[in-house]
Amino acid sequence: MFNLTGKTAIITGGGSGIGKAISLLFGAQGAEVHILELNAAAATAVVEEINAAGGKAFEHAVNVSNQEEMQQTVRAIGKVDILVNNAGIAHVGNLENCSAEDFERVYSVNVKGAYNALYSVIPLMKAQQNGVILNLASIAAQVGITDRFAYSMSKGAIAAMTLSVARDYIASGIRCNSISPARVHTPFVDGFIAKNYPGKEEEMFAKLSASQPIGRMAKPEEIAKLALYLCSDEADFITGNDYPIDGGFIKLNN
Repeated sequence: MFNLTGKTAIITGGGSGIGKAISLLFGAQGAEVHILELNAAAATAVVEEINAAGGKAFEHAVNVSNQEEMQQTVRAIGKVDILVNNAGIAHVGNLENCSAEDFERVYSVNVKGAYNALYSVIPLMKAQQNGVILNLASIAAQVGITDRFAYSMSKGAIAAMTLSVARDYIASGIRCNSISPARVHTPFVDGFIAKNYPGKEEEMFAKLSASQPIGRMAKPEEIAKLALYLCSDEADFITGNDYPIDGGFIKLNN
């Protein structure tokens, strides 16, 4: 089960965090993995790890917010069976703390970046009458999160685009779903705590972990396992859905 042998997968932002975990797992399951990443060094490290384990992976230095770069890269890859729209950035602040520049930066990567990937990949999937798309949304698209105005906006857009693509291309054999993680323990979280709470790292990590009913943050590998299922043939009957993976945050945080 969950064998991706013979499938070509594009993973945006696959050099770190959740994207890295997805890239490694997909490579281990037989997919030819193409990591589209602005951080070339991070992408190289993941590609080398996949190849050293007997998989097949390639790196592509791409700014997802640049449609021409995205289209050129996808054309060069040629065949795409799976697209994971994972690339994204965060912003901490409410509406009043979100400048026009902050808003545009988050929009360019999180929303326009996903659009550019979809715009580039859909024609190839239509031609082969088959394909799977997985978008990384967030619980922030469904519930109010303090000081996450721009980020929540971007993930709400991801949720809406997921439904639209699923509806428009179901007859072309293309499935499109999204997953909505709660807080995941990635290097970003560690960096955020170190920057904003120097000397109180352990205390803040425990506080952030306790904000989820299950009592801890998710591991990137746990998100990757759900991504693998939804992108595998075992999930052939699933499209147009969002899957919270949140330690009970949405339903149990009363």
